[in-house]
Amino acid sequence: MGLLEALKNSVLVADGAMGTLLYSYGLESCHEEMNIERPEIIEKIHSEYIQAGADVIQTNTYGANKIKLTRYGLESKVVEINKGAIEVARRAAAGKDVFILGSIGGIRGVRKVDYTLDEILEAVREQAEVLIAGRLDGLLLETYYDFEELTETLKMVRAMTDMPIIAQVSMQEPGVLLNGLKLNEALKQLEQLGANIVGVNCRLGPYHTIQAFEEVEIPEKAYLSAYPNASLLDIEDGRVVYESEVDYFARAAVELCNEGVRLIGGCCGTTPKHIEAVKKKLAHFRPIEKKVAKPVREAIIQEAEPHSFEPLHEKAKRERSVIVELDTPKHLEIEQFVEGAKALYEAGADLIMMADNSLASPRVSNLAMGAILKLQYGIRTMPHITCRDRNLIGLQSHLMGLNALGLHDVLAVTGDPTKVGDFPGATSVYDVSSMELISLIKQLNEGISFSGKSLKKKANFSVAAAFNPNVRVIDRAVSRLEKKIEHGADYFISQPIYSKEKIVEVYEVTKHLETPIYIGIMPLTSFKNAEFLHHEVPGIKLSDDVLERMKQVSGNKEEETKVGLEIAKELLDTATQYFNGIYLITPFMRYELTIQLLQYIQQLDEQNKGVKANG
Repeated sequence: MGLLEALKNSVLVADGAMGTLLYSYGLESCHEEMNIERPEIIEKIHSEYIQAGADVIQTNTYGANKIKLTRYGLESKVVEINKGAIEVARRAAAGKDVFILGSIGGIRGVRKVDYTLDEILEAVREQAEVLIAGRLDGLLLETYYDFEELTETLKMVRAMTDMPIIAQVSMQEPGVLLNGLKLNEALKQLEQLGANIVGVNCRLGPYHTIQAFEEVEIPEKAYLSAYPNASLLDIEDGRVVYESEVDYFARAAVELCNEGVRLIGGCCGTTPKHIEAVKKKLAHFRPIEKKVAKPVREAIIQEAEPHSFEPLHEKAKRERSVIVELDTPKHLEIEQFVEGAKALYEAGADLIMMADNSLASPRVSNLAMGAILKLQYGIRTMPHITCRDRNLIGLQSHLMGLNALGLHDVLAVTGDPTKVGDFPGATSVYDVSSMELISLIKQLNEGISFSGKSLKKKANFSVAAAFNPNVRVIDRAVSRLEKKIEHGADYFISQPIYSKEKIVEVYEVTKHLETPIYIGIMPLTSFKNAEFLHHEVPGIKLSDDVLERMKQVSGNKEEETKVGLEIAKELLDTATQYFNGIYLITPFMRYELTIQLLQYIQQLDEQNKGVKANG
């Protein structure tokens, strides 16, 4: 009797966690390597689950693909490790009425740019070929947070075999996926793509898993599965623990089966004791054929308030637009910063941009200063948001705060690594890349949180992205622009450029893009400043001509300032011919220099208007 035939009239009990038990044995290295290095331990764990009453076990191959094994230098052992897992499971199940599933685990979490979908599918294909050749009772696609990854994997594997496939998503919030898709709809789509059993595993404990299944209809052709965690995790003495009594878990299994689940197992924190308790509770349980699913409550999401100002990406498509950067202070005296911001705004800047602890050095929070400038002085501001300093929780909270304050212009950047700043021993977070952050911000604009939950209201962010044209191969930089556009970037802000030829080159290689670019111009203040920028600041390169001109006036402060402004104005002569968007960076709080450049841009625009009028 095959797996699907057995599920027609029965509820089957699957095994529980593998990693939890390996951790308890003190094995914290690559768990999949144990298939060939310590197979007796893996066989013992399989046997304990079978003795506990498991009808279904899964191979110890959750992370046995090239991508995950590369972390341990084991990428050349994909075939050996997967074959070893099959052999170990078979030995444990020999002579027993037990089904064996080949486990294939999801790779993506929130991050999507570490590996392309093609790279993921290539790695999974290699693993799946070994598991399929092993003639197991089915394949288990488990712990998939990214629904696109799961659907594409399912389509590929379905085309490779006609054996039963279980496809399981993982939810951050009960009943909803990361992309906001409702669980019931997701399971329907998996059924349509050829999954024989559809369900959930990991992340949530029994309570929230039951809550999620209350809104799930019984599929027409597929069966439902659930492998909840033992509970929500906790940290005890630096180790992850799951507090759950086995009887509670078993009673929850009954409730899940009352919601239509026919294949019930356990994920993180579960042990043979949990599975034994579930088996006893379900000993005489007959699967339900029909249920009335709880109506899915569609969250009412309010529309965002209209922009107080025209979005810059719209203005820059039509006419001149100037962004001015003025970094917040590294100390607690803010009066000079406020005076500078007021003067720059009054001089014609569209908004005041503030970095987010640039060069990994702490400054007064740009959220706080943005709020002060907006609420007290009516100044439009744009804070940078780096991926370096905040995890996903902090990033979403920060963005929600910005939206609540009406600060809707943001620049999403990766952020300089902490080792370059004042606290080189501090950690860099980087839960996401700048591209992923852009996507997540745009998800907030749809009223959906990072975890897929309704925010009850849409945010209203206009999202800028960084552009570094100071590279050897500019085509690669343009390719990154195109990817950022795909992720939702509304416009780009470039690193400062110190060559007219580079400005023209940027125009030529980006003129096919409809997304506006603001060209960065930063006046030099001295020869030492020029050398520092050229040699030590990532993403900035000066031309030989500029370095030589600054060197010739080295030591004469007045002349250095004068030449620095002359160079900036010459660059503006070219930049304003090709780009509507100009980005002026204020050096060392010397905002009087930036004001001169703002005035110069206005003069150029007036001259151009006069030429057009006389033409």
